[in-house]
Amino acid sequence: MKGVFDISGAWRYDDLIAARYHFPGIYLRAAEACVGDWVVYRETGSAGGRKAYVAAGLVHSIDPDPADCTLFSARISDFIEFDRPVPYRDPDGRFRERMLREVDDPATAGWALRGRSVRAIADADFAAIVNVGLVDTLSPEQAIRLELDPRHIDAPTAALLASPPDERRVAQLLVNRKVRRAAFCGHVLDAYDNRCAATGLRMVDGGGKAEAQAAHIWSVADGGPDVVQNGIALSTTAHWLFDRHFISLDDECRLLVSHDKVPSELIRLFPQPGERIHLPADPRLYPRHDYVAWHRARFAGLNA
Repeated sequence: MKGVFDISGAWRYDDLIAARYHFPGIYLRAAEACVGDWVVYRETGSAGGRKAYVAAGLVHSIDPDPADCTLFSARISDFIEFDRPVPYRDPDGRFRERMLREVDDPATAGWALRGRSVRAIADADFAAIVNVGLVDTLSPEQAIRLELDPRHIDAPTAALLASPPDERRVAQLLVNRKVRRAAFCGHVLDAYDNRCAATGLRMVDGGGKAEAQAAHIWSVADGGPDVVQNGIALSTTAHWLFDRHFISLDDECRLLVSHDKVPSELIRLFPQPGERIHLPADPRLYPRHDYVAWHRARFAGLNA
C-alpha cells in the first residue's frame, strides 16, 4: 500500500528521511501496511514547513527503536527529492489526496488529518504528485542539461520517458538509474549555481549545460543517498579525482589533496590552505558531516 509520511519543517522525531522515518507506535499498523511500497513525504506548516509534498521513498522495513519501546523507524531506500515542493492543492484548488477531497468542509481538512501522520494514498494520487514533483527533471527542455537526451540514455529509458504519465510509468521512473541520476544532478548543480566547488569555475554553454558535474560524496554503490547534502558540484577533472579519493574534504569543507597524485597545475586552481571550497548559498544544502567522513576515511586509507 502506498502511503504518506508527514514531516515538519524541523522534524520532531529522530529521522534522517533519506534513510529512516521515526514515528510513534500509534502509527505502526499504518506504516507496516506500506512495507514494500512507496510513500510520499508531506511537509506540514509546523516549524516553518513548506506545506507541500517534497520527496518519495520506498519503505524497506520497520524496526523498533532500541532506546524507546514507544517509537519505531521505517527504513527507507531509493529516496528521491522532488525538483520543487508540490503544494497540497492542485492549480484548480483541489486537494491532491482523495481522502482530503472527500472532506465535506475543506476548511476542516487539518482536523481530518489529526492522528493520521502516516496514512494510505491512492495510486493515482501518488503518481500525480510524483509527476509534478519531477517536472523539471522530466522536461524535454532539460534533457541535454541532465543527460536524458538520446545521446546519453538507453532504449528502455527512452521508451519509459515517452510513455504515458500513469502509475506504471511512475513506478519505473522512481527506480530508473538514469532518471534518478538526472534528478540528483539537477538538484546539486542548482544548489552550487553550476559552479565547481573546488576551482570556483562556472562554465555553462548556450544550451544551459554546465561543465561542472554532480559527484556523490558517499557513493550510491556503497549505500549513499541521492540527496543534495550527499553531493558536490565538481569540474570533470576534479570529479575524477574525488571519485578516486585523491581529493577529499575536512569537517569544515576545506579541501584535502593528495599532493603526489594531483598535478600541481590543478592544485593552483584550488582554494588556498585554510579556505573553504565554494559552497551553496543555503547552508542547509552543505555536505553532511557523516557523508564527508565516509569519503575522508577512504582518502585517508589511500594516502596513509
